[in-house]
Amino acid sequence: MQRGLGALLGLLWVQLCWVRGQQVEQSPSALRLQEGTSPTLRCNFSTTMNSVQWFHQNPEGGLISLFFLASGAKQEGRLKATANPKERYSTLNISTSQLEDSGTYLLECINVL
Repeated sequence: MQRGLGALLGLLWVQLCWVRGQQVEQSPSALRLQEGTSPTLRCNFSTTMNSVQWFHQNPEGGLISLFFLASGAKQEGRLKATANPKERYSTLNISTSQLEDSGTYLLECINVL
């Protein structure tokens, strides 16, 4: 089956933060976009974090670890993640989105006490 150039991606993004007392503001909370666009997902944290881990859950339910980083940026293929513990945020950019990018994106923030 061939995809049309205007295929819609149902990218839904939610975050999970598995640290007590951490408040997270996500932007945007959900996306519906056309194939070929390059969205950036962002999480702002209420406190500093030691590291973050980004995951992708595809529509079939499979969970894939994308990135683990403490600070700076990492890129793999069309995906790029950043973490800035001093400014208390992390981003995930999907360059030239494709149909297989559809799903839920999860973020775990890790604080070592």
